[in-house]
Amino acid sequence: MLKGRNIFLRAVEPADATRIMLWENNPEHWRVSGTEAPYSMHGILEYINSIRNFRQSGELRLMICLNSNEEAIGTLDLFEANFKHGHAGVGILVAEKSERNKGFARESLDLLAEYTSVLLGFHSLTANILEDNEASIRLFESAGYEWIGTRKEWFLDRGKRINERIYQLCLKK
Repeated sequence: MLKGRNIFLRAVEPADATRIMLWENNPEHWRVSGTEAPYSMHGILEYINSIRNFRQSGELRLMICLNSNEEAIGTLDLFEANFKHGHAGVGILVAEKSERNKGFARESLDLLAEYTSVLLGFHSLTANILEDNEASIRLFESAGYEWIGTRKEWFLDRGKRINERIYQLCLKK
């Protein structure tokens, strides 16, 4: 468990499957997650099982939980982790709308940076953010991520092409 001032990050457990299924199946989250069809409970449980070995799968999902009541409010993902070269992608979702804009996402990113730098020895983290996702851009920039490039017309949303920005945080300077 990674503990901060207001939140802690913990590994996903099979008991989280229902909550994750509800979050993953919420169409409001599909645009940023890339989801195109609902997940079944069986699919969610298979996913949880498949990421048990982070080094093998290259994926780590952490639950963002409040210190005050231990309630899970979202997820933080590392994906495409490359242990040889020391980098991974980052995705974050504060699924509970009532818990957004309270600094929990930023605190989660700070804990993740410390974990990946100190314990995993990673050199950098990246985030892919749609150009019109101003809240995510502000979040990652406030956490020290730098805009390093753009994929032109990378994402299609209701017939409109949207650029995707690539952000990077160099952990070892």
